[in-house]
Amino acid sequence: MESTEPTPAPPQQRPDRPKRPDKGQELELRIDALAHGGNGVARHDGFVVFVGGTVPGDRVRAVLSTRKKGYGEARLLEVLEPSPDRIEPVAQHPGAAWQVMPYELQLRIKQEQVEDALRRIGKLDGFQMEAIVPAVEQWGYRNKLEYSFGSGPDGELVCGFHAPGSWERIIDGESKLGSERANAARATVLQWCREQGLPAYDRRNQTGVLRNLVIREARRTGQLQVRLVTSPIELDDLAVAILAEKLDAHSLIHTQYDGLGETTTGGVSTLLDGKDHITEELCGLSFRISADAFFQTNTEMAERLYGVAAEYADLKGWERIYDLFCGIGTIGLSLSTRSGEIWGLEIIEDAIADAIKNAKANGIDNAKFYAGDVRVALSELVEIAGRPDVLVVDPPRAGLSQKVVRRIIEANPKRIVYVSCNPTTLAPNAAQLVEAGYKLSRVRPVDMFPQTPHIEAVAVLDRV
Repeated sequence: MESTEPTPAPPQQRPDRPKRPDKGQELELRIDALAHGGNGVARHDGFVVFVGGTVPGDRVRAVLSTRKKGYGEARLLEVLEPSPDRIEPVAQHPGAAWQVMPYELQLRIKQEQVEDALRRIGKLDGFQMEAIVPAVEQWGYRNKLEYSFGSGPDGELVCGFHAPGSWERIIDGESKLGSERANAARATVLQWCREQGLPAYDRRNQTGVLRNLVIREARRTGQLQVRLVTSPIELDDLAVAILAEKLDAHSLIHTQYDGLGETTTGGVSTLLDGKDHITEELCGLSFRISADAFFQTNTEMAERLYGVAAEYADLKGWERIYDLFCGIGTIGLSLSTRSGEIWGLEIIEDAIADAIKNAKANGIDNAKFYAGDVRVALSELVEIAGRPDVLVVDPPRAGLSQKVVRRIIEANPKRIVYVSCNPTTLAPNAAQLVEAGYKLSRVRPVDMFPQTPHIEAVAVLDRV
């Protein structure tokens, strides 16, 4: 008997929802803008697609690698029609994604992205958006390079950077963002490792030895630190002595790491030659930098960044300053001669040990540093030291957690100077502080990392 039930209509695409292309589908796209993080933004029948390595105005062919509900990510296959703003790249490694744009355009986009984040994400207005501070050097500015070891096409040992989107393939070669001396050290270590027959660590099979090479250079003092990160292994003393002589480094360190992944921090370190730290000069002060300590990777621009922070702090000489996430004390100590007292707080104990030594080495006696988690220790610090007049905060890329923001509000500083490396986390943090009774008055981006999408900015908020 024939059914009398009506045949259901096929599901209809919601008229307000763009049709999503399939994963693996090749797309022809026109890049309209650059998103925070540096990827190009395009639309395919209304569906937003992010494509790395592109410039606004490019017409490209790309393959959809990730498909989410509201957007997709695609891998660039070919530039069909270059943007009028596209220029030829200088470096062959993936660490300089924005080198295909003129530097003036990089600066303009970074400034626009900081302002866009504050207005669109933070819903903030009424602040003065100041002109971005351009970099002193557009190439060769990095004082720290982190290389990875791998195997080349013919199985040879290579040392370079991960290919975009790959945790296995390593692109062999030097970095044009680092100095000639640092790149020469990479070549020396790579040749030595080949002579010793040391294989790269294979994360898939968890076999092999060599993981990372971290090279740090003190640009003002000329000191060089080389750290070889391996799986657990005993290195031959004579071979190490030969390497040390070839490198002529101030500090040679071997770090053994037994985890599954690769790492440039942690593990058990052994000093092979020289000292366990290097010394750098910044803002007229001398700083001791241990292997795992944070130090701004652009020395020249760090001075300008801290100069903006000092300008925004507008110190009169009597203020009590809190320096949160203080690291080895660079910002706090640079403000010490203009303030009454400095109180630094940092969770990494080795960094605090360096900060204390840095204060002593520079003859600074109005600075004290404590190791502790800001979420808990900030309230304790207020009980010990009293409320701050000025609070300087330089958080990681993830920004401040809601708990840390609450603790800052409870500390009730008259002024907050926020040094940010991520405008998309600066914006919500600033909005939370404004809601609590602060006014965002001035913001100034600082270009610490030319040829990359990374943006630093300094903001100042005053209690209303």
